[in-house]
Amino acid sequence: MLNKTTIENVLNAALSNGGDFAEIFVEDKKNGNIKLIGGLIENNNSGRDFGVGIRILDKFNCIYAYTNDSSQENLIKVAKKAAAALNSKKTDIKLYFIKAHINNNNPIEKILSSTPKFQKVELLKRVYQAANNYDSIISQVTATYYEEEQNILIANTEGLLVTDNRTRTRLSVNSVASKDGQMQRGYYAPGASMGFEFYNTVNVEEIGREASRIAKNNAFAENCPSGTMPVIIDNGFGGVLFHEACGHGLEASFVSKGTSLFTDKLGQLIASPLVTAIDDGTIQNAWGTTNIDDEGTRTQKNVLIENGVLKSYLIDKLNGRRMGRISTGSARRQSYKYAPTSRMNNTFIDSGDSKLEEIISNTENGLYAKKLGGGSVNPATGDFNFAVLEGYIVENGKILKPVRGATIVGNGAKVLELIDMVGNNLNLDQGMCGSSSGSVPVNVGQPTIRVKALTVGGRDGVISNGIHAYSR
Repeated sequence: MLNKTTIENVLNAALSNGGDFAEIFVEDKKNGNIKLIGGLIENNNSGRDFGVGIRILDKFNCIYAYTNDSSQENLIKVAKKAAAALNSKKTDIKLYFIKAHINNNNPIEKILSSTPKFQKVELLKRVYQAANNYDSIISQVTATYYEEEQNILIANTEGLLVTDNRTRTRLSVNSVASKDGQMQRGYYAPGASMGFEFYNTVNVEEIGREASRIAKNNAFAENCPSGTMPVIIDNGFGGVLFHEACGHGLEASFVSKGTSLFTDKLGQLIASPLVTAIDDGTIQNAWGTTNIDDEGTRTQKNVLIENGVLKSYLIDKLNGRRMGRISTGSARRQSYKYAPTSRMNNTFIDSGDSKLEEIISNTENGLYAKKLGGGSVNPATGDFNFAVLEGYIVENGKILKPVRGATIVGNGAKVLELIDMVGNNLNLDQGMCGSSSGSVPVNVGQPTIRVKALTVGGRDGVISNGIHAYSR
């Protein structure tokens, strides 16, 4: 991508007006997207993005610039322009690069860009047919195939020189069920850091049927009542609640500024003793796995909460300086256009001992949130709200009926304390997380958990003290 002479000259230029650390991030990314709507190809896009980011640190301050012109002359110009923002003495450095060797957490068998496009279209047709033929109530199906191959180079004034390749693919299905003039949606989108061999590890037709099953279920569901009640949150994508309501508050970008509710709480009991939470960037071929983070530090398994006690934060280089702590391999960015900061990779609540059936049978009245949808959170307070994509009323220890239109509202710190049952069925699900350094692929996950009291917003009456009080 860049030769060592160019790298050395650019890094020297970056420190020409002061600063104590400089870094180059080079990215060459290819991506493709094929969308099928109503059985016909609607979009067939591919692209390539190349560029270079230059970062300068001066104690606790950061200057970042980027360009897609990688000529040495231009890179030195950009570096000097960024350095001009500093007003201190020139830093003289002597660079001795040692190319780092890294473990490959994501072995690839079938290169995506070398796989014929007709095979990808055939994949979409299979998943479309399965979703569309699931039931006559399904009125529309959209299926999308996505692939990405990202090659990066990272070098810095500490002598780091490392390269990496990241490959990801994902298949998403959005089904719509129409009933009585209303439309309900179902969505399913598995993916992995794998080549085209990923589609031999999943049942493609089942992906389509699952999206349509959710849509049909919601079409026949009643409106959810509201109130404070126990909420059972299922495994897999249910982990988005921990990711949003608690995970962001454990990122050093918030902790270092004192804007997280978990600031200065290391070693303290912040959750139920049943809760152990982990962020692991090394799970083989997982959607959020990388070999190195976007500062070149090896990714690792970080135990964030152990038996309810806060053990660690997610730390990048800059915020680690502010906190007096070393990086946990958690620096991420969407592309060369963003400076890195602390982010999650594969974040989940670890397995417990209870079975799903046991959790349901021990719940007298409440909501079973089988799948969560989108939501929002304030990292400073931990206050959140989430839509329930698929939900059921539980009564007398049994699943009674499907409901729709539910939202769950609460506080991340309180939820951690109120978890009173943790299942043994850990599962991970895929998503995209947006923050100050752009949108990055992450896994969320958990076993089934029960929160003994959460506020549920609904459209059909209230539940009070475990007693249904419906109004029409």
